[in-house]
Amino acid sequence: MDAQPAAVGLVLRAARTCEHDTLLSIQREAAVNAFGHIFPQDLYPFPSDDIRELWRETLADPEVEVYIAEAGGAAAGSVSVDDEFLRTLYVLPDQQRTGMGSALHDFALERLAARGCHTAKLWTLEENWSARRFYERRGWTLTEETRVVPFPPNPIDVQYAKAL
Repeated sequence: MDAQPAAVGLVLRAARTCEHDTLLSIQREAAVNAFGHIFPQDLYPFPSDDIRELWRETLADPEVEVYIAEAGGAAAGSVSVDDEFLRTLYVLPDQQRTGMGSALHDFALERLAARGCHTAKLWTLEENWSARRFYERRGWTLTEETRVVPFPPNPIDVQYAKAL
């Protein structure tokens, strides 16, 4: 499935099963930029091998939809959904504030609704204030659910929900 979201020049396409390294690269660059205050790289380097394996598993899971956003022909963002979760949404730092994140967000909600989901959920780091503002501006509501992130220093994830 290819789509032409609202962000100018953005092409959104289904990820191929061999694109775990592309997804890893997008996630690593976005996460290191956004979460440096939570995961200082000198103390907690990005777990590339573990994340690559998670992407391999995710791409092989028929219950998960994964999409890559391309800008100017290059992979610049990604989003994934399953039955009721917006699982991931990453945008390369140089593509942030271009509308790509909003386009990926809106596309994810469309995919969840098409899958029959009535209430979407997502997890984000408790200390990821930028993402929390992003989701709250789009009508997501904080739930009481939390979980511990499995990567050191094991921060807390908070859950949001949104009626579709």
